[in-house]
Amino acid sequence: MTDFEALLAALAEHEVAFILVGGVAAIAHGSARLTQDLDIVYQRSPGNLQRLVAALATHKPYLRGVPKGLPFVWSHATLAGGLNFTLTTSLGDIDLLGEIPGGGRYEDLLPNTIELRIFETRCLCLSLSQLIRAKRAAGRPKDWESLAELEAIEEENSR
Repeated sequence: MTDFEALLAALAEHEVAFILVGGVAAIAHGSARLTQDLDIVYQRSPGNLQRLVAALATHKPYLRGVPKGLPFVWSHATLAGGLNFTLTTSLGDIDLLGEIPGGGRYEDLLPNTIELRIFETRCLCLSLSQLIRAKRAAGRPKDWESLAELEAIEEENSR
């Protein structure tokens, strides 16, 4: 089980620049769907990569879905050399996304975010309309399933 509060606190404590996307963002906008992991788009500047490495280092990050024992080094070089990482940690699962379909990179998404407080942690979160665009662009079955609910929430909010 993912400890969302502790993961968010670790990111905030290390001043990681990130945007909530995915299931947690949907829940923040009123979705009733459950999620098992924390999805974030992270800024890819060298300093932010260092902060992200530090934030998760003590929580034993490891690639999710690969056999245990496979060599994996959690480092600035690892993050700089990749883009998207699906990780498991001692606090639960987290997906680190360098960019997302229908939105792009951290810098591209910034104008379409809102600021929220979740578990006493200040977070940037995709706006509802941007979340809908991203889910539509991703086109996965689970994204299509959530679109009707998110669009209904958007319609309700516009009244």
